[in-house]
Amino acid sequence: MRDDAAHALMLFAAGRGTRMAPLTDRIPKPLIKVGGRTLLDRALDLARAGGAQRIVVNIHHLGGQIADHLAGTDVALSDESDLLLDTGGGLRKALPLLGTGAARGAAPVLTLNPDAVWTGPNPVAALRAAWDGARMDALLMLVPLGRAAGRLGGGDFALDADGRLTRTGPLVHTGAQIIRPDRLAGIADEVFSLNRLWDLLIAEGRVFGIVHPGGWCDVGRPDCIPLAEAMLKEGPGR
Repeated sequence: MRDDAAHALMLFAAGRGTRMAPLTDRIPKPLIKVGGRTLLDRALDLARAGGAQRIVVNIHHLGGQIADHLAGTDVALSDESDLLLDTGGGLRKALPLLGTGAARGAAPVLTLNPDAVWTGPNPVAALRAAWDGARMDALLMLVPLGRAAGRLGGGDFALDADGRLTRTGPLVHTGAQIIRPDRLAGIADEVFSLNRLWDLLIAEGRVFGIVHPGGWCDVGRPDCIPLAEAMLKEGPGR
């Protein structure tokens, strides 16, 4: 692991969870249970076991329930109740809580989506072990489309021989990554996706990827819950 491996992690928990309706009419998606444990707690387990020392969770839809769930823990909250900022805007707002900024040379940060279930090696630990700040401004954890349980649609990226990412291909972004927030300050919009930042960094050849060897399930719809629970019962091997 390099000396500049990320220690702070952002958990994106502010989405409205529209695909998960009607379950999300009364409960935020991160508090939905899979295998008897909430998606949020599963993600927090991965973050802590993977080496994250500072964790921030953003909240919007039914955010008070998430705040109550995390009360008494060391997790910081980035409140987007007034305006949902999307992933890019949400990360930028949370930077002070993550202990970094958007200036040149700012420390890299981890991000993770709670609406996924994993088996196999810890993705947070794997990203931190593979990070090389001399070459990388972003490192994304990927899975092949054929192993992306619950996924609808095609892949997101392809990898070249050196591990650099290009747009479109057979690999799906899992929501786990390490990224430098340097360039966020230069994006004028208040609400924007991290795709904006990826495009800037891909053009410079600074975005890399690694492939997760275990199981991954996108828990974005009610029908994905039994898929995730079946995957968990199978254990770490797929």
